[in-house]
Amino acid sequence: MQGDAILTRASRRSLSWAAAAVLGAAALGGCVVAPVGPAYSSGYYDEGVVTADVAPPAPYVETVPVAPYLGAIWIGGFWDWSGGRHVWRPGHYERPRPGFSYRQPGWTHGADGRWMLHRGGWDHGRR
Repeated sequence: MQGDAILTRASRRSLSWAAAAVLGAAALGGCVVAPVGPAYSSGYYDEGVVTADVAPPAPYVETVPVAPYLGAIWIGGFWDWSGGRHVWRPGHYERPRPGFSYRQPGWTHGADGRWMLHRGGWDHGRR
């Protein structure tokens, strides 16, 4: 009988910890860590264009997996600029957006010697 009471207290304590963990995870799930301003150590942002003093590495050769559903659109990976360095963003599938076309991000080398990343994205009405 006394063993059942101890088990019950232990079960209640475990449930309390589990509930606290779930609530804590839910509260932190909405947290976002993002840079405060537009300036970065060796690059800056200007209306969707990222400028960096460092050339992007050669792109990875990605193997395009089988589409997860009919009509899925493959979005190829690219070198992004984040935290003052190049970061590879792998390719992924997205759902088509009627009336939109996708523009792949791309780097260009400017006359001033800097590199510019033109952000990709979905454009309305472009083909």
